[in-house]
Amino acid sequence: MSVLSEENQQLLEKYLVEEGVISQVKLESVKEKANANSAPILATLVDEAQVSNEVLTKLMAKINHVPYVNLQDARIDKQVLRLLSKEVSQRYMAVPLGQIQNKLVVAMLDADNVQAVDFLSSRIGRPLKVYTASEEGIIKVIKQYDEDIEADVTSTVGSISSAATEEAQQIKEAANAPTNSNIKTIIQDSPISKALSAILEYAARTRASDIHIEPLEHELKIRCRVDGVLREIMKLPKSTEPPLISRIKILSNLKIDEHRIPQDGQFTVDVEGNLIDLRIAISPVIWGEQVVIRLLDKSGTSLKLEDMGYTGRALRTIKKGVAQSNGMILTSGPTGSGKSTSMYALIQEIKNDTINIVTLEDPVEYKIDGINQIQVNAEVGLTFASGLRSILRQDPDVVMVGEIRDKETAALAVQAALTGHLVFSTLHTNSAAGILPRLLDMGIEPFLIASTVRTVIGQRLVRRIADKDKEAYTSSGAEKQAILQNVGNLLPPDEKSKLAYCKDLGYEDLPLRTQNAYTLYKGKDSPDTPGGYKGRMGLYEVFEVSDAIQKLIINHSTSAVIQTQAIKEGMVTMRQDGYLKALAGQTTISEINRVAAEDNA
Repeated sequence: MSVLSEENQQLLEKYLVEEGVISQVKLESVKEKANANSAPILATLVDEAQVSNEVLTKLMAKINHVPYVNLQDARIDKQVLRLLSKEVSQRYMAVPLGQIQNKLVVAMLDADNVQAVDFLSSRIGRPLKVYTASEEGIIKVIKQYDEDIEADVTSTVGSISSAATEEAQQIKEAANAPTNSNIKTIIQDSPISKALSAILEYAARTRASDIHIEPLEHELKIRCRVDGVLREIMKLPKSTEPPLISRIKILSNLKIDEHRIPQDGQFTVDVEGNLIDLRIAISPVIWGEQVVIRLLDKSGTSLKLEDMGYTGRALRTIKKGVAQSNGMILTSGPTGSGKSTSMYALIQEIKNDTINIVTLEDPVEYKIDGINQIQVNAEVGLTFASGLRSILRQDPDVVMVGEIRDKETAALAVQAALTGHLVFSTLHTNSAAGILPRLLDMGIEPFLIASTVRTVIGQRLVRRIADKDKEAYTSSGAEKQAILQNVGNLLPPDEKSKLAYCKDLGYEDLPLRTQNAYTLYKGKDSPDTPGGYKGRMGLYEVFEVSDAIQKLIINHSTSAVIQTQAIKEGMVTMRQDGYLKALAGQTTISEINRVAAEDNA
């Protein structure tokens, strides 16, 4: 609204005077000042505090024949807010007001811009009925998205600030009692208890994998990780921190009066009939204690290799590895990349009544019938190393070690593989090839690694495109170049060879490498599918330790050299796996670029 045509400026001046917003004398004074400073009259009117931005918006709507709505004091129902995601509202400065005859009623800052309205309509896939509103009014409504989330908690908390101090004292007194049964009685129906329940229920509903409770100097920030991406959901008063964290400690059977050292625990909650296991990690930080809660909801998790995203060469290599009677199958990736789920899927692949499978985990994430699962407990001396020694005396056929963290555990795992056991385990490395040098760093002899490791897996998790309202589009020049650079050699060169290429890589259809452009896909942004994504899937690189790779290990070769040899032998890298899945419409190129680094290509 900074530039007006001469006709519109005259109309604006007329309306300003006619409606008594400003006198003619004052208007002429403002016009002279605007001309002297070569400034727009609208900006000068606002800067001089002669006219509010809200009034100007109303008058400009009248001039442009666009309906106007004042949102300064508007309270939008939370169900209506969910008709348009917060991200879209912020990007287009548009907020939902309701629905009329299948049209979405929105208020926009730039409602008279026909191109912007058409673009937003096509973006959300619905016709619009548009009102104009001021920037301040739209921003106030956008803030209600956060208030909507917070309302689930604060409505149950009530006067939380005043209750916090009293409740913290109750917790402290109860903690000194002979048993902690009194603690749960005191706080069962407390504001803090209800607040925590609301936070956990919100996280479960949004499919969050983690909740981060982070103390700041003057407030408590709550964030959730949904499909691998963290986002802030609310802030709470600083006074809620002590009782909220104490409540979590009580449920996790941790020491509530210990604030100097990290503590780990776990408990289970029932959300809408689903039992969700929670892993708790509490650490002291400068402004208090940070809590990270990992949610393990088994109800929607498939433990089939195919459902997790394993296809083609990778799937065949893994099935060949688990068919062995001895040796090691190792999985690598960062925290939260699905390594444990992959190992459970491997166990499901081979589980039957003829073999004894024993696992050593920290913690036991998925309870599986017919598997002997052991929980690590360092406090009583049950570590991965001591537990593995015990397992080997229990006549196992298959051993799963949750993680190889030190030289002793690595050595025992290798010995188990040498003595006729099939061993599954994980390590933290950036790629599959990095596992082998990592074992060398732990002091394992090269000839032992070469003779025991059978199959190596590297993995990451990417967001999956939501199937609902998925859109196809033609790749840009840059996207086409990236596709050819990464997977050009994997795509069929002609129709004659297409069937063989598709069968080899595990896809029903693949485009030819000679195409002028490629069809890619994206999801529609909505409250239920932020960014157009819903759920996650794996990117994998899998290779068998061949004779050539064994020689490289014995010669202490680097991970880069081992990876080059694995690719030469047919390994599809994580990045290539991602690009193939993008071409298959399962994820996006941008998501692959976010997760899979160039050095994995």
